[in-house]
Amino acid sequence: MKRIAVFGYSIMSLEAMTRLNPKQYSIVFIANDDAEAALVAEKGFDTKVIDFRNDDELRAIGIGTDVDTLFCFYPRDSDNVFLTISARAIDKKITIVAIVDDPESAEKLRAAGANKIIDPYEICGRKTHEMLTKPDITNILDDTVFGRYDLNMAQIEVLEGSCLENTKTSDLRLSEKHNLILIGVVDKELGDQLHFAIGEKEHCLDVGDVLVVMGPSREIKAFKKEVEQC
Repeated sequence: MKRIAVFGYSIMSLEAMTRLNPKQYSIVFIANDDAEAALVAEKGFDTKVIDFRNDDELRAIGIGTDVDTLFCFYPRDSDNVFLTISARAIDKKITIVAIVDDPESAEKLRAAGANKIIDPYEICGRKTHEMLTKPDITNILDDTVFGRYDLNMAQIEVLEGSCLENTKTSDLRLSEKHNLILIGVVDKELGDQLHFAIGEKEHCLDVGDVLVVMGPSREIKAFKKEVEQC
């Protein structure tokens, strides 16, 4: 049975762990703190709390011995690069899968030793073809001012103290203010399922909720920066 260590708490890391067959893989989630570990443990996964910057602690969880595959799902590319370098130095044969937030960081991850790079923008662009054929979505696209040749998707979490907190989805007006489309919301009070913005009830955003938006990469980056600053 292959053993997989997953670093970085996110919707994508939870989805990856959920989809892995427990009969084929032994999974351990590596948390930054006890609170994060408790959230994942509630979903039935084995968890450990370590400092990923400490090589001895990486070895203690099995890197270099029984961990076959490493998933680097930290939100910051710099953390994924650091973890990749450290793990590759310890184990030359380990398989490293890393997510990238900025496509420009992909080469850094490859140079650091990652075997597979996951670009959510690229994946979401391919996966949304079916959704884009729905009339409501197509009408919205036709009404927006940007072309359809630079469409990307991104997840934006509502952090504590964010200006998005307590905002209704109808008040975001992303198409007017940011040239973006709101695809849906992951409302933590209702679970980890994506609720589409069209045809479902309105949501009032709380800390921990996640917006899924679509638009040009430069607009997504600008909106993320604005949300982080406020």
